[in-house]
Amino acid sequence: MKYLFFVVVIGLMTMTTSCKYFNSTGIFGKKSAKLAALKAKQDSTRVADSIIKINIQAAEKARIDSTRKSEEERLAFENKFRYNIIVGSFITPEYANDFLEVCRQKGFESKIIKMEGSRFELVSVEAHESLRNAYNRLKEFQDTFVTDAWVYVKR
Repeated sequence: MKYLFFVVVIGLMTMTTSCKYFNSTGIFGKKSAKLAALKAKQDSTRVADSIIKINIQAAEKARIDSTRKSEEERLAFENKFRYNIIVGSFITPEYANDFLEVCRQKGFESKIIKMEGSRFELVSVEAHESLRNAYNRLKEFQDTFVTDAWVYVKR
């Protein structure tokens, strides 16, 4: 009888699942519910991260598109209005900015143009499509605002 008891116990032990099974799921399946909850949390975090990444990429694309569009508009304007009436040229950027503010206070829509192939910054008060219009307005500026005004042709 003693031997029969040991044989039955050994048989039951070999017929039951291994310890790995109990370690992974727990005796009553509590670990599997925890693992499922952890996987669900990881999946939701992964989805949220993906959405954030897509939003960042979309914002970056919109910023690049906006920059490109404004640059194209600027180039189109500069190509159309090539003849600029210049009232000051400066090597020092601070002086150019100060004079730009003086011109704006007098009511002109001034801008600073970088002179091609030079360190000079030019303060322009007007831009024109034709050279004839630029020279006609230049005479007015020389008589009223700055006697040293001149026309710069942007290439």
